[in-house]
Amino acid sequence: MNILRFEDLVAQGKVAGQRVFIRADLNVPQDDAGNITEDTRVRASVPAIELALKAGAAVMVTSHLGRPTEGEFKPEDSLAPVAKRLGELLGREVKLVSNWVDGVTVHPGEVVLLENCRLNKGEKKNNEELARKMATLCDIFVHDAFGTAHRAEGTTYGIAQFAKVACAGPLLAAEIDAINKALEAPKRPLLAIVAGSKVSTKLTILQSLAKNVDGLIVGGGIANTFMLAAGLKIGKSLAEADLIGEAKAVIEAMKARGAEVPIPEDVVVAKTFAADAPATVKAATDVADDDMILDIGPKTAEKLAAQLKAAGTVVWNGPVGVFEFDAFANGTETIARAIAASDAFSIAGGGDTLAAIAKYGIEKDVGYISTGGGAFLEVLEGKTLPAFEILSKRAAG
Repeated sequence: MNILRFEDLVAQGKVAGQRVFIRADLNVPQDDAGNITEDTRVRASVPAIELALKAGAAVMVTSHLGRPTEGEFKPEDSLAPVAKRLGELLGREVKLVSNWVDGVTVHPGEVVLLENCRLNKGEKKNNEELARKMATLCDIFVHDAFGTAHRAEGTTYGIAQFAKVACAGPLLAAEIDAINKALEAPKRPLLAIVAGSKVSTKLTILQSLAKNVDGLIVGGGIANTFMLAAGLKIGKSLAEADLIGEAKAVIEAMKARGAEVPIPEDVVVAKTFAADAPATVKAATDVADDDMILDIGPKTAEKLAAQLKAAGTVVWNGPVGVFEFDAFANGTETIARAIAASDAFSIAGGGDTLAAIAKYGIEKDVGYISTGGGAFLEVLEGKTLPAFEILSKRAAG
């Protein structure tokens, strides 16, 4: 994928004295008092900002926060807590600017944070007049928010159409490189783990991956539907019986290519969905009518771990059991540790996956951790993200 990279512009000396507009993803979780409870996204945005400041640019940064009503400011929609945290990380004051669409005063070597971009009327629908106004604010537009790359909005697409120069920031460029490495030209065997409660939400991903991967590991409620498709009983486990046909089609598509969807040999069951529910390991053929499958069994986990350790590339989206409950966490932990121990290039994404990575402390052992949930899923579906599309177009002139 041919895109212009902000790092290259800096290296070429094309950023000094320029007005740089960075679209970051600063959509952080907050408590009821407005305090930031987890600042990963703010920290991830710092390299692009520092790069621009060191190059002598006048820097404007914006992001969305939550889902405000366009044109209606409420204090809880403000990026003020983010401005404070960003200032602490940069070691300088970061001024918050409201009503910025018609003009911003910022000098080379300075950085300002532009208030929640979703407060601007026309942002979500990518209004052309708004996009053109925002484009006149800068000499260089830098898209550095992979978490929004699947949306064609004013600050993620429109401004990139009309800005003098549009490029990818270091965070977005790293995502593009990792995705290309994992999906465009992967080292084989390529294994994908797709887990979650419903097949319906990930059916297109499963169908897309079935054409490309050497092994497709399913987990959670999705695995239960595949177990039904393989003729196994799953008791009162979460599943989608109406999608058995689609699950069978994925299994057959893989088989036709000499690849496989490993069906669990053993499972961990309970009678109720609770952290303190007694857990029992059973063969996959022995699930009782009143059992709920809440994890893969140890035999299955070890077999999958061996495959992951021998893989060339691993794509991971979703825990394979109810890992939040310790009695049903062994499957996810075994898989997480196998990925960490593997020489394979691994790319992981999705909120629950990131929570599992954090729980087992394997952040440094995963090749690339994607910052965008929805965007990551759309990439796995084989879709071209709007942000990638417009940046490629601009690079092509």
